[in-house]
Amino acid sequence: MKTRKSTKQAARSAFPMFGVPGERTMRKPRKSGLTMIVDWGVPAGQQKDLLAMSGDYLDLAKIAVVSVRVYAEAQLKRKIRIYKDHGVRCFIGGGAAERLYALDGPSALPAYFREARRVGFDIVEISDNYVALDRDERMRQIELARKHGLAVYGEIGSKHSRNEAADLIAQARDCFDAGSELVIVEAAEMFDSGKPKRDLIDSLRAGIDARRTMFELIGPWISGVSSSAVQDLKKLLIREFGPDVNLGNIMPEDLFETEMSRQGFGVVQPTKLRWRGRNG
Repeated sequence: MKTRKSTKQAARSAFPMFGVPGERTMRKPRKSGLTMIVDWGVPAGQQKDLLAMSGDYLDLAKIAVVSVRVYAEAQLKRKIRIYKDHGVRCFIGGGAAERLYALDGPSALPAYFREARRVGFDIVEISDNYVALDRDERMRQIELARKHGLAVYGEIGSKHSRNEAADLIAQARDCFDAGSELVIVEAAEMFDSGKPKRDLIDSLRAGIDARRTMFELIGPWISGVSSSAVQDLKKLLIREFGPDVNLGNIMPEDLFETEMSRQGFGVVQPTKLRWRGRNG
């Protein structure tokens, strides 16, 4: 793997003798190598500290599910503004639109999209983890959000049922055809019995545009998922797709460590050594 030492990021960092993989995009705004955290209610002070420490490595922040209803409006607007001031785009998790659609029907969505714009969001996620959307409804919701001036991230897959790779690839194609900027792969689809599904990941790599696809990490909030399982999936995705793979659902406290893994400085050391000393 080629490394580089002359980027702006590396030049202002200590220990320049450690080369960063040449495939890693270091400067924002990035078109690939995106990192997305999930924000479950990070207080403003912690948010500012996180961005001061690791903002160069953060591209997207997902405001988790319907937490947008729990914030005071001023708090939510301040959170969005702080992210934007650091070059981080934030969006509402797909569970919010899903809940409205499931409980109140499709007529509830226009008001939701207008409110998202009013408080400062530029992006929403459209997903069907709980209420399955057919092709027409998925595309209708994406197109409706875009008509309200919002970019859309279309999620494919489900937390509660399993799809074949061909089904996920078809869903991704529908999302892109409807105008989605990015497709997000539901993490639960890539994990089974505590291990990543290598065959499915291989099929997705062959059938989708990885530069426009984000792979979510499975969450420790899911019963039976260990922190080591999360790390296993992260390392597999970086190894299979390279350091510029788009990764989502990073916990805020894991943001810095995730960039370490991208740059090859995590706990897993290089497997190929160019110099082995006298006994090499």
